[in-house]
Amino acid sequence: MKQKYKEYLKLNKNLLIAFAVDVIISTIVANDLAEEESYVNSTITIIVDFTTYFSVFLVLFLFDNRKKYKKDSDRPNALKGDLMKVISSLGVGEVVYLANRWFWQFHFLNIGTEAYQASLIAQLIAFVIFMIVTNIMLKITKLH
Repeated sequence: MKQKYKEYLKLNKNLLIAFAVDVIISTIVANDLAEEESYVNSTITIIVDFTTYFSVFLVLFLFDNRKKYKKDSDRPNALKGDLMKVISSLGVGEVVYLANRWFWQFHFLNIGTEAYQASLIAQLIAFVIFMIVTNIMLKITKLH
């Protein structure tokens, strides 16, 4: 398999692991806030979601790529350039994700879905859209 495809798979693996950790934490938070208004539950859950997701993803990304950037002495700004591409790609994907996540969670809470179910369903819908947008953006920015 070509190295660039391995890099995309590694990046997508990190996105999925960060998502799995985030699903667990966000669902717990949404359930803890079940008595709150729908907009409060949705907003606080998204803040926790955003913080958890990017914290886990950043650690995984740097851990997976630490050797690549250490041995790349002929490209001293390689890490900075690649991080800018990843951040810009994830940034566009995250804007789409956050809008979808908030809307769907708010919608499901308003139709009477349990808070943890609303959070989980909204996250799944938004994450599928996020993955599509992010991978398109990674192709456009030519990360690998």
